[in-house]
Amino acid sequence: MSQDSLHPLRYDRRTLALHWLTAALVIGLWCAGQTIDFFPKGTPRTTVRSLHIVFGALLGLVLAYRIWWRASAGLHLPPAGAGWLDKFASLVHKLLYLLLIATVLLGLTNAWVRGDTLFGLLKIPAFDPGNDELRETIEDWHGLSANILLGVAGLHAAAALVHHFLFKDNVLRRMLPRR
Repeated sequence: MSQDSLHPLRYDRRTLALHWLTAALVIGLWCAGQTIDFFPKGTPRTTVRSLHIVFGALLGLVLAYRIWWRASAGLHLPPAGAGWLDKFASLVHKLLYLLLIATVLLGLTNAWVRGDTLFGLLKIPAFDPGNDELRETIEDWHGLSANILLGVAGLHAAAALVHHFLFKDNVLRRMLPRR
């Protein structure tokens, strides 16, 4: 039996698009979050922070749609293998979704607690102006959640590469577009 006959299926186009869009948004948002304070105060920093907030909200919408799609119409493939490895993979996927949700919610809460402005045009009302301790706590939680998310996503990507190069199965190909 060939390897292709073991795992001949690939995810549908929409699932693939949502997966890779989520990955791109997470990486871009994390990079922006790490560099916001490198920008000079004023318009440059406000613009980068505004883009971070807007793309974070977009990630929230993509995530909500992705969860709906997965629950209602998205293609569900059989497990790639059997046993504890598949149980672990399922647990990691659930953890990724939880971390995505937590990071997005903490990010939106962060913008609200900070009372950020979007592109100098729209002011998000501050939840508790002057409460620096709350602002720092939410900002720290958001950053920690984003860092953990990126770490778990990196392990997820590494596992896909292990499947591809060591196990020589088609697990990675299931999530790649057809050539």
